[in-house]
Amino acid sequence: MSFVYSRRYTGPLQAVILDWAGTTVDHGCLAPAGAFMEAFRRSGVSITLEQARGPMGMAKWHHIQAITRMAPVAEAWAAVHGAVPSDADVDRLYDTFLPLQVEVVAQHSNLIPGAAETVAAMRARGLKIGSTTGYPRPVMDVVERVAAAQGYTPDITVCAGETPAGRPGPAMALRCVVELSISPVEACVKIGDTVVDVEEGLNAGMWTIAVADTGNEVGLPLVDWQALAPGRRDALHAAAAGRLARAGAHYVVRSLAEALPLLDAIEARLTRGEKP
Repeated sequence: MSFVYSRRYTGPLQAVILDWAGTTVDHGCLAPAGAFMEAFRRSGVSITLEQARGPMGMAKWHHIQAITRMAPVAEAWAAVHGAVPSDADVDRLYDTFLPLQVEVVAQHSNLIPGAAETVAAMRARGLKIGSTTGYPRPVMDVVERVAAAQGYTPDITVCAGETPAGRPGPAMALRCVVELSISPVEACVKIGDTVVDVEEGLNAGMWTIAVADTGNEVGLPLVDWQALAPGRRDALHAAAAGRLARAGAHYVVRSLAEALPLLDAIEARLTRGEKP
């Protein structure tokens, strides 16, 4: 006769790991997209907004590399430079991108409506607040300073390049787990606005909540979003929510402010012995 030992965590949630641009700040995730487009333009190749947004959530060097590997971009690059882009070209593009991003990011670091209040409510229920980002540290120094002035400071921020591998791998989220002394990992919820955020949370063994309307999948600044007719907003939400759900998100909400009731739902599932 043989036996299999099984452990199940049935306790409460202990932490939330939040993304930054498009989730807590920068409605529409505008700052990175514009800087990517300008960096390519300065290298003689134009890319579309859709191409700039495609790999959003990855570390910015790898984001640029992913753009260069898109067939239309590689072909346009070869037409201008005589060869498809290499990693050395990615280095040069990144060196152009970084100061552009630092220059403009403060203009796109306003908190998304409801974010500060939602984080305060999370803290009130005893949750620790971690964060991960595709931004490198020099960019996040600016973003964190502007966000702090508006009342938002997470317990830890892990930036691109500070772990052996970035998103969609689990290392950044798991560093938050280690630094915040959380155990087990299923006591964490990852919340973000991109497919890469969802994959990061799933790969780390966490519950995942995807934010559809305020982030990269819709890609509109707050004033433009508010100006849309309700039917148009619903259509854009449905398309964005569908992409995030297909990525494997456990739940999809319009904005971070709608995530609070889902924490109760997740805790109920934990009580039943469920895992992400």
